Amino acid sequence: MSVVDAHQHFWDPVRVSYPWLAAAYPELDRNIGYDELAPHLQSNGVDATVLVQSEDDEADNELMFEIASHHSEIAGIVAWAPLDDPFALEKALQRMRGSDKFVGVRVLIHNRPDPDWIIRPDVLEGLAILERQGLTFDIVAVKPRHLEHVTTIAERFPNLRLVLDHVAKPPIGCDLAAWSERLTRAAAFPNVFAKISGLYPFQGDRIPWTVDDLRPVFDLALENFGAKRLMFGSDWPICEVAGGYERVTGAQLELAADLSSEERMALRGATAIDCYGLSVV
Repeated sequence: MSVVDAHQHFWDPVRVSYPWLAAAYPELDRNIGYDELAPHLQSNGVDATVLVQSEDDEADNELMFEIASHHSEIAGIVAWAPLDDPFALEKALQRMRGSDKFVGVRVLIHNRPDPDWIIRPDVLEGLAILERQGLTFDIVAVKPRHLEHVTTIAERFPNLRLVLDHVAKPPIGCDLAAWSERLTRAAAFPNVFAKISGLYPFQGDRIPWTVDDLRPVFDLALENFGAKRLMFGSDWPICEVAGGYERVTGAQLELAADLSSEERMALRGATAIDCYGLSVV
């Protein structure tokens, strides 16, 4: 079974405006492309990746599809699309369908002032379009309200595969009870998946962490979703400020060390391939 990094990014601040980047990660505020990622993939035995949007901007989409067209290792692209404008959404999806690597949509809902944006009538109409077209929707559930809405969306659109990026950002190092309760409700729906990615201490990416800090989150996610609805992702290049690609992926392997070979295969690639419908050699 192929190994898939289910969550990584590229960006170029000259071509695309990322309002969050300079303030949050000044050391990463530069052109970051495939040539920097390739050695990490090779040294960690990663066969393919899912490239995920970094800004709600058509220019970001263009950058991703351009890079992916030159590298077969990029098996899937989760792009931005205007979910709140059904007419524009249909046109955008038609354009992106020109690439067989286009697998799903993500919107940076955590950057929007309204935590209920995702359940607005126009956005729900957009999600219905994604469901009809067999696309996935990645959810950046940073705020508690975002995770609460996952149950509403999952129930309303049972054939829409929903992917919780970074397991809905649990407050690592803090009380996990509220997050765990919301996650359990979301995981009750079989069309909800989650990524074991971006798991750093709640105080910030640069705070030192250990595998034991992550274990309660991993165990809760595994208990609720099972390995067949969980996938590993590096969150590269953001993981570079939290120890680096090798440390993050090594921690994931350590967390999964006691699982069966079938479960490890699911986490390391099979779930991503099934969920996103990837064509991986």
